[in-house]
Amino acid sequence: MRRRRLIARAVLRRKDLVPVAQRTESLRPDAILLFATLRNERVRLPYFLKYYRDLGIDHFLFVDNDSTDGSRDYLAAQPDVSLWTTPASYRKSRFGMDWIMSLLRAHGHNRWCLTVDVDEFLIYPFCETRPLRALTDWLDASSIRTFSAMMLDMYPQGPIQDQPYREGQNPFEIAQWFDSGNYTFTRNWPYGNLWIQGGPRSRTFFASRPRQAPALNKIPLVRWDRSFAYVSSTHMLLPRGLNLVYDRAGGEKTSGCLLHAKFLDTFALKAQEEMARGEHYAESREYKAYLNGLAEQPDFWCKWSEKYINWRQLEILGLMSTGNWA
Repeated sequence: MRRRRLIARAVLRRKDLVPVAQRTESLRPDAILLFATLRNERVRLPYFLKYYRDLGIDHFLFVDNDSTDGSRDYLAAQPDVSLWTTPASYRKSRFGMDWIMSLLRAHGHNRWCLTVDVDEFLIYPFCETRPLRALTDWLDASSIRTFSAMMLDMYPQGPIQDQPYREGQNPFEIAQWFDSGNYTFTRNWPYGNLWIQGGPRSRTFFASRPRQAPALNKIPLVRWDRSFAYVSSTHMLLPRGLNLVYDRAGGEKTSGCLLHAKFLDTFALKAQEEMARGEHYAESREYKAYLNGLAEQPDFWCKWSEKYINWRQLEILGLMSTGNWA
């Protein structure tokens, strides 16, 4: 019943979306699609698009939530982008997921669909030498419909405002560091998924209340079906069986990471904007914590920080797994 209600919400919220550039008519049946909601992310878009084009995304479907920085015009001019815009409430659309699910239903059925934010960059085993289609072909051959990725918060050494980010730059030239430990993994019994918390946001902004730290577990890559529904962002899905992205017998299933480039010098202004809008979860509790912490000009780096090298490093640390994909 909950899945049906979520699908019904998505169908109703489709009326919020006004097409700006719709180029979905010529999509191949096997096209790999990327879905994202954004607001005022113009500076991030050139590298984001380049990264995922190089990875093998065939077409991008964006919802622009009333940007004022030129994001909409920039995206509308891209030949592999379809774009919708809306001034409607991000919060009332289930933080954008109703909009995304409406597009997934319309264009993603029986296709591999990657749903991410524009500061999230998927890596997976052999991603440096194998395109995304190699992964999806293997998933198809293995009858696997979902692929999980732990979100890994990346950060610079030193205060984030000291290293300006320029448009088109690889953000990981600045945000080169991550926490290799201090993560908690628990099972979310109602949905059968893992719940992961920790990392620099937990120790910096939620040290006194770690249970309120953001969730890091995500299932961003799915061979979509119209009967599926995201429950909370991309943290979990219905039907519940789609959430079994870990091996209950004690082995390891193939998984990836989402390198999270939130912590650049643009972060403070973004946090202020989102606090003023009040459109995020729990009355923007997360952004309140960010602003309080940023007032002290935090340096996320500590003696246990690890410099990112490649995906094999993350596999050795147990943050992702090759599993049966060789």
